[in-house]
Amino acid sequence: MTKEVGLWIDRRRAFIVTIENKKEIIKEITSNVEKKIRFGDGSRSKKSDGVLGSSSEDVWDRQFKIRLDNYYDQIVPFIREADAIYIFGPGEAKDELANHIDWKNLKKQNIIIETADKLTDNQILSRGCS
Repeated sequence: MTKEVGLWIDRRRAFIVTIENKKEIIKEITSNVEKKIRFGDGSRSKKSDGVLGSSSEDVWDRQFKIRLDNYYDQIVPFIREADAIYIFGPGEAKDELANHIDWKNLKKQNIIIETADKLTDNQILSRGCS
């Protein structure tokens, strides 16, 4: 019995295709992660002792990281026992998820990570099943 997973991911949604015992299961997970905002001047507040303190950008960065981790945590159960995992998509999310998988000490046999542009749902399905 083998379990193979094809996963298209960006920071807004993940499209998961699982094939196990010749049965195909499709799942879409959406995140509540907002696009990362860069603050204009890049300044940080300093405490009186000269040490950098917490600015609104620091707070936003921590919240952003927490939201991303929660999003990746939702994906992990669908790939936990996979014998082969194919992760593809644009941007950084695919690499962040791969690092998250390592961090969670999950089974990680035959993981392939590939950059892919934005695709339609049908293109994702086709590519995730191959």
